[in-house]
Amino acid sequence: MRDQIDAFLGKAPAPLRDLAVQKVSRRMFLGGAAAGLALAVAPRAEAFPRWAHGGHGMAHGVVQDPLVFVSIDPDGTVTLVAHRSEMGTGSRTSLPMVMADEMEADWARVKIMQAPGDEPKYGNQNTDGSRSMRHHIQAARVIGASVRRMLRDAAAEAWGVPPGEVKVEMHQALHGGKTMGFGELAEAAMARPVPDDWDLSFKDPSQFRYIGKGEVPIYDLHDITTGKAVYGADVSLPGMKYAVIARPPVVGGVVKSVDDAAARASAGVSAVEQLGGVGLPGGFFPLGGVAVVADNTWNAMHARDLLKIEWEDGPHAAYESGAYMEEMKATAAQPGVALRTQGEPDAAFAGAAKVIERTYTQAHMAHAAMEPPVALANVTDEGAEVWAPVQSPYQCRTDVAKALGLDPEFVTVHVTLLGGGFGRKSQHDFAIEAAVLSQKVGAPVRVQWTREDDIRHSFMHTTSAEHIKAAVDADGKVTGWRHNSTAPSILSIFAPDSGQQFPVEHGMGLVDMPFAIPNVLVENGKAMAHTRIAWFRSVSNIPRAWAIGSFVSELAEELGKDEKTMWRELIGAPRVVDPKAEGYPDSYWDYGEPYGAFPIDTGRLANVLDIAADAIGYGKDLPEGEGIGLAVHRSFVTYVACAVRVKVDGGRITVPEMHLAVDAGYIANPERAESQMQGAAVMGMTTLLHSGITYAGGAVQQSNFYDYDVVRSDNYPIVQTHLVKHGFGVHPGGLGEPGVPPVPPAIANALFHATGQRMRDMPIGVRV
Repeated sequence: MRDQIDAFLGKAPAPLRDLAVQKVSRRMFLGGAAAGLALAVAPRAEAFPRWAHGGHGMAHGVVQDPLVFVSIDPDGTVTLVAHRSEMGTGSRTSLPMVMADEMEADWARVKIMQAPGDEPKYGNQNTDGSRSMRHHIQAARVIGASVRRMLRDAAAEAWGVPPGEVKVEMHQALHGGKTMGFGELAEAAMARPVPDDWDLSFKDPSQFRYIGKGEVPIYDLHDITTGKAVYGADVSLPGMKYAVIARPPVVGGVVKSVDDAAARASAGVSAVEQLGGVGLPGGFFPLGGVAVVADNTWNAMHARDLLKIEWEDGPHAAYESGAYMEEMKATAAQPGVALRTQGEPDAAFAGAAKVIERTYTQAHMAHAAMEPPVALANVTDEGAEVWAPVQSPYQCRTDVAKALGLDPEFVTVHVTLLGGGFGRKSQHDFAIEAAVLSQKVGAPVRVQWTREDDIRHSFMHTTSAEHIKAAVDADGKVTGWRHNSTAPSILSIFAPDSGQQFPVEHGMGLVDMPFAIPNVLVENGKAMAHTRIAWFRSVSNIPRAWAIGSFVSELAEELGKDEKTMWRELIGAPRVVDPKAEGYPDSYWDYGEPYGAFPIDTGRLANVLDIAADAIGYGKDLPEGEGIGLAVHRSFVTYVACAVRVKVDGGRITVPEMHLAVDAGYIANPERAESQMQGAAVMGMTTLLHSGITYAGGAVQQSNFYDYDVVRSDNYPIVQTHLVKHGFGVHPGGLGEPGVPPVPPAIANALFHATGQRMRDMPIGVRV
């Protein structure tokens, strides 16, 4: 998303040029990638786009050079580079798996190396937007097919036979009764020119060993389950120090005075440092504050508690969640900036037999990943190295360089596994803090955020008020739709705040509302930001799906229809939405993709709704205290429906059955797709029941899981995932985020049917 923000603000990177591949020595190829050396290979432009997609418009685009991503040792070990961050989505496994399949590598003989932050070499590394597979699967196939061709031709030359007679299969080349392993062929193969993309032959999907099977476990599974996996806090260096930071409670606050005598005298403390910070807008740079550096984390935390700091809170000290929400609700009920106008909405409402309107709200949310932010940095005269669980390592590298006054050439960012990301670790303020402190104290420094730091000082998910109004004619048909979405914008951390959202946010379930309603008005109300706002898993789709999904259920109740019938009526007959004909703005953003390749197909939307509803037995009789709810939403070019059965017993809400039907186009790794939906179900349930950040005096009022709760393991929803199967010719969609948006409204709708209570404010606080 950072790329789209830069483009909106006029900072888009210059178009990539076609660059010739420089000659690479065999030695460089054989050892370079595995050793993390900077190979003398320039990225080549994509030349075989099996699918049109938006990856080439991202900063540094898509790189598909096999000499960058593949190396083969003499013993036959294949090392594949993973250039996307791993936070449970499986990209570290899935993209190398595609390479391995296409090159006929034995997965048991594959090693994976995590790429450092280096987009000019590896292409875009910004792991957000649910786009790793949809932007890079074809490049991974090109890489694998290129290596297979090079191995084949090397074997043919060694045997003196036509290349077409040689077969590459399961880590070896075959001809008649002769075989040569990958290790034997590597040096000769990699001395050959990289074949032209258009001259490659790709496997038929029926020949896939791994792709689409769901049988390859995530690469790090054994290490994760045995405690050997390396996360951010697992990296250590000789002589390293440990730091925690007292940050201003109000965004934009600064230290007015500090008495640090007791902290300096505390056991193990080696330094107390004041850090400069930023307010709004401040990008991903730190808030500042007072850092305590010690010989271990516990001593640093204890000493921080001894600091006596007086803060100058700044312009956001008056931020109060209750009053702010009332302002947003009032704004949402009034006309806003028109984003989409279709037909004659004013006339539709003027002539309506009935007008139904509701307002739905959502509080700020913190990501609360199980691994709080943490980073280790070592700054020396030679440059800086950072080890951190970050989603965007190259942007981290450039921002660290800026903070240290260095050229990015002298900064290296190593990416560890992420113990959850959800968008929070796209912001790397914690890595900058570690680098600045290391530079100040002249030693490696690990900055550790506590859970309280994480909850109180996160980049928050936006808060919102969504006002929806429907015009209904005498036959009970919805003829008019007006939706005003009022919420502070992500842009507020990058530029002076206008109070208005921008096209990326508009395109997340707002202007792209797909109902077959002839008269539509979509508006955006003004809301100024008073805290740091950034992306959160599925971003603005959450409040829009919450509002629309809840409103559909309320329309059904008002009009005497069941939910499924209401959804199907609104979706209408299958059609591919024509944005221009339906009043979409010229600035409409389709998740960064070319709309012609990823259009809104209401037939696919209705299909997943039917699959989920049928799976749960929609319409069946239920015991008292139980209810079924439905919701469906398109986000990140994927269609997901949720059908859920809830049970309420003594105020305790359980979800004994949830069905998520998913149409994400071609799915290369079904096991990870199912895992993503299970995680989305838990996060969606948490979002509805528990996750609410409130402010008083400009400061966050929550601090840990006792007052910012999450769904616990004894109350996880029982999830069944239904994946719509497509052939390889259907574009892959996103999977990391689209499962979340339909879950909260589906559960809330089910709660209404179980209890008779309507929930319009999220989180609901488990008040049934």
